Amino acid sequence: MPSSYKRLLLKVSGEGVARKGETGLDVERVSALAEQLKQLISEGTQIACVIGGGNILRGAQSEGLGIARATADYMGMLATVINGLALCDSLEAHGVPTRVMSAIEVDKVCEPFIRRRALRHMEKGRVIVLAGGLGSPYFTTDTAAAQRAVELDCDVLLKATMVDGVFDADPREHPTATLLPDLTFTEVLDRRLKVMDQTAFALCRENDLPLVVFNMECPDGVVRAAAGENVGTLIHN
Repeated sequence: MPSSYKRLLLKVSGEGVARKGETGLDVERVSALAEQLKQLISEGTQIACVIGGGNILRGAQSEGLGIARATADYMGMLATVINGLALCDSLEAHGVPTRVMSAIEVDKVCEPFIRRRALRHMEKGRVIVLAGGLGSPYFTTDTAAAQRAVELDCDVLLKATMVDGVFDADPREHPTATLLPDLTFTEVLDRRLKVMDQTAFALCRENDLPLVVFNMECPDGVVRAAAGENVGTLIHN
């Protein structure tokens, strides 16, 4: 299944690299993701990956923890560095050259994010794992993914989640909710469907960046989404 896209950005939630319902890292899930990225790289696809940190800490949890929101957001950025290093190590164990680039300064373990350097890495067949969000509090990793995808001239943003795509209602609360396989950005807004935060969604819409929302637990889901298969929901102009 060759990829339909020359260059893509994959957004993986922190929950996607943890055991279901648990926190911390699941090395088997990380390895399974690395295997799929290896297949795409072998086909010549250029890949950037933004990884969340929700399996360790979410900035939005700050209120319940008694931590200032900005401080919690920085803690969450450091959590994405931990996840990024784990994915990098797994990819290189699979023979895939990888670079972790961070929006916050952690130069002992990551390169700083520099756009031209990131593009050069991808052109040389390296996966770039983008950690640290955007380096500023109050921005989600969804927004970081949309920003980097536009900045790096990606053809698509693949959003790997723990649900099968976009539904007409929350499937966890409404068992009869219907999966919507194809939507326009305008339809998402008109129907008030929740896909990602508003800043991230606006970036995709304004820059004509197609978005595919799919379940990370779907067998070979990343490869199939990259191949343009009918997995999840495609959102476009």
